[in-house]
Amino acid sequence: MIEAFFRYEFLQNAFYSGLLIGLLAPLLGVFLVVRRLALIADALSHITLSGIAASLLLAKHVVFFQGLNPLYMGLIFSVGGSLLIEQLRSAYKFYKEIAIPIILSGGIGLGVVFISMADGFNNDLFNYLFGSVIAVSRSDLVAISLITVVVLFVLILFYKELFLLSFDEEQAKVSGINRKLVNFLFIIMVALVIAASMRIVGILLVSALMTLPVAAAMRLAKGFKQMFFYSIFFGEIAVVTGLISSFYLDLAPGGMIVMISVLILLIVIAVESGTRSIRGLRMQKMS
Repeated sequence: MIEAFFRYEFLQNAFYSGLLIGLLAPLLGVFLVVRRLALIADALSHITLSGIAASLLLAKHVVFFQGLNPLYMGLIFSVGGSLLIEQLRSAYKFYKEIAIPIILSGGIGLGVVFISMADGFNNDLFNYLFGSVIAVSRSDLVAISLITVVVLFVLILFYKELFLLSFDEEQAKVSGINRKLVNFLFIIMVALVIAASMRIVGILLVSALMTLPVAAAMRLAKGFKQMFFYSIFFGEIAVVTGLISSFYLDLAPGGMIVMISVLILLIVIAVESGTRSIRGLRMQKMS
């Protein structure tokens, strides 16, 4: 694979993009899991699918869209869906979680309509659903790189605000934090990362990369910052190993990345449980 990596540009694009996604997805996933908003990733991934399907449909009838990367239409739909979620969360103050299934259902419905209008699935749409190493272009890598810079800048700038909102929204409000602005920026970042991840992981699997590494990290981390380290570490292992195995086995990278993430989680749970049992036995012997 090393020889092929230096020979073929698409492998370089996939590897570099994967490294960036392995950083961004778990990074934002920590905040999503702590805030109990993990299902937002599913909702936005499905509305992103609608944007991709719309772009592929328009490409059949409009010349302009034939040369346009479907990623950009997916980004527009993903950001639009994130804004709708925030609006619905404000409208249903006591039932905020209902905003997520509303957008998820709408995204699925709209996506199915666009797909049926385009006379069903084609190879491009299949690649977006489950990820593809071959499909990652240089323009995809550039877009993901720009999104990485923007997301990291916003996270560094608003880390304190996001931290307080994640654990105590009322205290954050009392502290003078502009809750609406921070939530708005955060949901936009999630939308951008989901749209950027779909080439590598796939639309239907991207939420797994935002939650599984975090779930594994929660079993080991002894603090919030340590959770970031473990989440990114497990995310990068899953992405790199998934890309390499998908290359040799000729399988969809998204599925391999997710299965490796599941395997990492199971190993961490087993090791952590075993370590706890050994400590318990030692304590009993000492007593």
